[in-house]
Amino acid sequence: MKVQCLNSSSIKTRNLIKKTLAELVNEKKQLSKVTVTELVKRAEITRSTFYTHYDNIADVAQDYQMQTIELLCSDELKLHSKEDIEKYFDNIIACIKENEKIYRLLISTNETYLFLEKLKKIANNKIYDALKNKTSDKYLELNISFFTNGIVVALIEYLRGYSKYSLDDLLINMKIWFDKLF
Repeated sequence: MKVQCLNSSSIKTRNLIKKTLAELVNEKKQLSKVTVTELVKRAEITRSTFYTHYDNIADVAQDYQMQTIELLCSDELKLHSKEDIEKYFDNIIACIKENEKIYRLLISTNETYLFLEKLKKIANNKIYDALKNKTSDKYLELNISFFTNGIVVALIEYLRGYSKYSLDDLLINMKIWFDKLF
């Protein structure tokens, strides 16, 4: 990402670029088929404006990913107990709700696999660090892995429109599953 100091104008421009990318990805069904030319034309900005903020299309998609990763890694979300982990789940679902349309568009492609793997690894590590000293379960890491993989699949199905359940249903069940496993 190029612009380091984000004033309100830069934030608006970056949000416009990201929103436009999400629309184009939805239409083309692949991030790799979206061009800078199409994006700047649709967003009604100049190429130089685009390149002031991003080096390429992949950087725009990465900006979405970093936004989510920052949420998951936030120092404000120190996990020390089951209650902290449940609040963590609340924050994740709130973030998805806030950006649901964009996540639906971006998750519609298969190019998000590596990003989802990063998210699972972050969640696994945060949950493991919170629970490792509170249990003697020799399968703790395995159980966490099963849990996070299941959550990610449920969220993908929801965001792709394949689930009959709401985000609130998923959140309630995340907490129930978590409580049963840990």
